[in-house]
Amino acid sequence: MMGRSLVFLCVSALLFSVAQASFWDDFWVMFGSQNVQYSGSPESGYENVQLGLDTKTGSGFQSKYPFMFGYQSMKIKLVGGNSAGTMASVFPNWSELDFEFLGNTSGQPYILQTNVFSEGIGQREQRIYLWFDPTADYHEYGILWNQNLILFLVDGKAIRVFHNTRDLGIPYLDYQPMYIYTSIWDGSSWATCGGGIPADWSLAPFIASYTDFNVKDACAIYHPEVQPYGSPDEINACRSKLYGSWYGNDPNLALTQTQIDELRWIKNDYVIYDYCSDLERFNWVAPPECARNWP
Repeated sequence: MMGRSLVFLCVSALLFSVAQASFWDDFWVMFGSQNVQYSGSPESGYENVQLGLDTKTGSGFQSKYPFMFGYQSMKIKLVGGNSAGTMASVFPNWSELDFEFLGNTSGQPYILQTNVFSEGIGQREQRIYLWFDPTADYHEYGILWNQNLILFLVDGKAIRVFHNTRDLGIPYLDYQPMYIYTSIWDGSSWATCGGGIPADWSLAPFIASYTDFNVKDACAIYHPEVQPYGSPDEINACRSKLYGSWYGNDPNLALTQTQIDELRWIKNDYVIYDYCSDLERFNWVAPPECARNWP
């Protein structure tokens, strides 16, 4: 799987933490370097990266290599104030797992959109309001990915699950490594109120901050140029590592009762759009995996 970006304003970001490692060990700036700033102490394994968006360009970074299975996370502090029209995102591709933060007008809550692409097919959007102000401080956004499920987590709480439903004819994301892409960019055409509220460029530059990039519990593919995204030997090695890892064994192969309770809480109190409920979009027949989307 390759990686995509999460969007705030649209700002996007997928953060992975590496203990005692520098940002530069695992990531590189892919565009808008003039709008990227750094702080912290690489010697102690800490980095803070700020991505900016101005009238000329946004900015973004990506991992140097793709990953297959594991746990990856990062902490993000979103653009404060009026962030309408901006997009921040974190994701991998062409299988793809997305966190997308849709900018807002002052005083209105951010919307977190998640999406899952398998074999290039997405249309699995879920949107929620967050239960905290994501602009006031850093919060952790992570993904647990194993042979049975993909779990989206915010501050350790389950907000979405995508089960392995190959038995229902749905391709699962276990065949292609994914890069991590993080960016902030102009999403005025759709990010806020369907494009009804564009970015207010008098407030630029818009800044989103990232820290604690955690990829230490994910399996890296160091030769992605082969076939593509890794040689068969590297991919098989990640599969073997999976079965001997904490993330590929119980209790992580199924939802815990705590995670079930968290998902019910999210569904009841914070979901504002779920593709499974948008039956008109699918000719009044819900996609087959929807029966397992929520506990």
